[in-house]
Amino acid sequence: MAASPQQRLTFAEYMDCVLYHPQQGYYASCVQLGKQGDFVTAPHIAADFAELLATQCMAIWDSLGQPALFTWVEMGAGEGVLARDMLRSLQQQAPACFAALDYCIVEPAAYLRDRQRQTLQPLASLADCVRWQRLEDLPEEGITGCFFSNELVDAFPVHRVIVQGGELQEIYVTIAPEDNAPEPRLQEVIGDLSTPALRTYFDRLGINLQSSQYPDGYQTEVNLAALDWLATVASRLRQGYVLTIDYGYPATSYYNPRRSQGTLQCYYQQGHHNDPYVYVGHQDLTAHVDFTTLQIWGEAQGLTTVGLTQQGPYLMALGLGDRLSALANNQQYLTGQQLQQLLQRRQALHDLINPLGMGNFGVLLQAKGLGAAATTAWPLHQQNIPFS
Repeated sequence: MAASPQQRLTFAEYMDCVLYHPQQGYYASCVQLGKQGDFVTAPHIAADFAELLATQCMAIWDSLGQPALFTWVEMGAGEGVLARDMLRSLQQQAPACFAALDYCIVEPAAYLRDRQRQTLQPLASLADCVRWQRLEDLPEEGITGCFFSNELVDAFPVHRVIVQGGELQEIYVTIAPEDNAPEPRLQEVIGDLSTPALRTYFDRLGINLQSSQYPDGYQTEVNLAALDWLATVASRLRQGYVLTIDYGYPATSYYNPRRSQGTLQCYYQQGHHNDPYVYVGHQDLTAHVDFTTLQIWGEAQGLTTVGLTQQGPYLMALGLGDRLSALANNQQYLTGQQLQQLLQRRQALHDLINPLGMGNFGVLLQAKGLGAAATTAWPLHQQNIPFS
């Protein structure tokens, strides 16, 4: 900050630093996933999530004509749990698809790459078909397959904007003036927009934050990094799909005047709060995803929307309902520890589709180079099931 113009950073620059600094950023040094970590993702709840995605993977491979080389790019693979469980399922249930599979992990954090290798290393037959590569190093239009992410886009650095005096301005982060505090404090300051791309973002959506329906002091986020990411992904895809799963809203809900404080959240030791200036480098910062922009911007990059729905109906269409039915049928024959394990698994499956939790996550499938045939990979009969 001291070296920056006006000794301040945009919130996006601040968020990028505290999350992704190569030595001291959260994802580079201390991120903890799972029930004992700062937050839980779907792959840690049940292996069923990855196994159902393996079903989606097979459907995508089929829709592409079962190519001899089929690339699945997982972007932001956490600890490698999803990759392990999905590969194991494909190896057992779809050996032909598994034999064609080139599993590529895009993971910028060396700390997490090491964790992923540790997760996959005991299963040599799985680890042999996995490689790690930077997204920008993938060849232009070189991929036939699918780019996949689960809870990735929400962790991209976001700009924060505010309506003040009828004008759209930006929230910056700076060092508070000396006040005899034992260490420097961070504070927010308001200034002009750092880039015209922020105003263009809302123009693209047809949203005017300067209209009278938005109250003075209205704050929200803009994820410009998601635009760069999606453009890069689309440019590397020759033929296939982009599958994005994350928590978020359509733009009309995200930028509703009543959502006046945005969606920024901080996660630390299984709790969440809204102060991004504590536990610096030791907590996760996230903002919900604007799925409308992913659709509109994707179309501008040559991607067509195949389907948009909630995670609950999506997983049910992939077979989660059948798994719940099988558990119910087996319950009467079990006692003791076996019954306890069955009940725990049933609860995990319900957690994946809970409409008040992960079941309300957005699932967006986009395609390139397939035309009408792209819809054969979408497991639901309806293309879109609205979510709010």
